Amino acid sequence: MRIALAATCLADTLFPGAPRATVRLLERLGHEVVFPTDQACCGQMHVNTGYYREAVPVIRNHVETFAPVADGEWDAVVMPSGSCTGSVRHQQAMVCRRAGLDDLAATAEAVSAKTYELSELLVDVLGLTDVGAWFPHRVTYHPTCHSLRMLHVGDKPLRLLRAVEAIDLVELPAADSCCGFGGTFALKNADTSAAMLEDKTANVRGTGAEVLTAGDMSCLMHIGGGLSRQGTGIHALHLAEVLASTRTDPTPMPATTFSRPERSERTEATR
Repeated sequence: MRIALAATCLADTLFPGAPRATVRLLERLGHEVVFPTDQACCGQMHVNTGYYREAVPVIRNHVETFAPVADGEWDAVVMPSGSCTGSVRHQQAMVCRRAGLDDLAATAEAVSAKTYELSELLVDVLGLTDVGAWFPHRVTYHPTCHSLRMLHVGDKPLRLLRAVEAIDLVELPAADSCCGFGGTFALKNADTSAAMLEDKTANVRGTGAEVLTAGDMSCLMHIGGGLSRQGTGIHALHLAEVLASTRTDPTPMPATTFSRPERSERTEATR
């Protein structure tokens, strides 16, 4: 397949290890990955805070950048983020229609129909649960709210993780409870967010895991930051970074408890 990568603005800017791992994984599985350089934010932040009018040019850029998938130039778009995939699938066309942009809304729907979160692409589209990964560490998995409740990915990430060679996968207590991030929720309701984070990090610590993984870098940023401040030694890695790891090309454990690789090549190229 020819698959376009939507890296997401958070990952591209702060955590390029996740999109890089997505490319490593898909190329190892025999697929061609393309990276449209005009991509930027999907518009989720604007929509979630009620700035629909301001979201329109952001959404237009995303839709037009990934429109080739609707014309068959690419077979799919992959986003290593449940929240951004949810925004593309459930918000973009709605915002366009509210703005009276029916043609753009129709294109947005065509693009969203072929846009997948990583575990959806692997399991539902490529028909895989065993991707040939090797990751000899004790791992626990946090199902992020958007992937769980908006995309309904179910146990797809867990099925992929269970097939990883040498992994010691342990269940996270109260896994389906929110970590407290929620984008601007963590800013507007800081005390509540911090209390929710304390519950989540306590549950993560209780597993004895070396690594916390999830499908969204936003939640991993929040939880990983909490684990780091607590001095737990638990590393936060995106699902793609675990699945991309093999015996011959292992994903290195980050030097700190919070995975934040150096700037992406794209970021450096645009400086």
